[in-house]
Amino acid sequence: MLTIDGLTKRRGGRAVLSEVTFRARPGRVTGFLGPNGAGKSSTLRVLLGLDRADAGTALVDGRRYRDLVAPLRTVGSMLDGAGAHRSRTARNHLAWVARSNAIPRRRVDEVLAQVGLADAARTRVGRFSLGMGQRLGLAAALLGDPPVLVLDEPTNGLDPAGIRWIRGLLRARADAGATVLLSSHLMGEVAEIADDLVVIAGGRVVATGPVDEVTAGYRTLEDAFFGLTGGGR
Repeated sequence: MLTIDGLTKRRGGRAVLSEVTFRARPGRVTGFLGPNGAGKSSTLRVLLGLDRADAGTALVDGRRYRDLVAPLRTVGSMLDGAGAHRSRTARNHLAWVARSNAIPRRRVDEVLAQVGLADAARTRVGRFSLGMGQRLGLAAALLGDPPVLVLDEPTNGLDPAGIRWIRGLLRARADAGATVLLSSHLMGEVAEIADDLVVIAGGRVVATGPVDEVTAGYRTLEDAFFGLTGGGR
């Protein structure tokens, strides 16, 4: 389980997170939904130990990310697409990531095949399209076969077939008991796969719960989103 409790962070005298609290549970896809600048990325960066909060906690099964012995075996994450140096090949990039967490080398080719990049294993990342970079980032997230996935805009740059594929992959992971936290500002994508929603606006959680509860009283998720966040159309 991912447990975010009272997370507060200020930057330049401005509150970017204000007592953010929610849970992401095993066996469910939790959609983390909000407009650009709402605080989604800031929350995920604190959760993954990339930033410090001024108050509150962000825990993975009761532990901070930085306290995990081999974090990629517990949490697979994708925040910035491929996250690889342009001069590296896909296989070399994944090989050093695997080595850093004592993950067997065989997993490199397994995940490359799983995300549809087997034929591009020896291609330098600088030649990748945006969609291929997203697939490589997902491959890195899957490398340790983790029970938790934290993904920020994973469908960015994917074609319709790729979007359907990643929906199926994340659904299958959750159905097998994994915790999936999916951050996005694309309501349609979240609506297709999420079991639970966390809606954030202005650094505050404005709604959380199962999709049908959060959207109760609204015709669509889009109507709920704009109603809850106060956004215009």
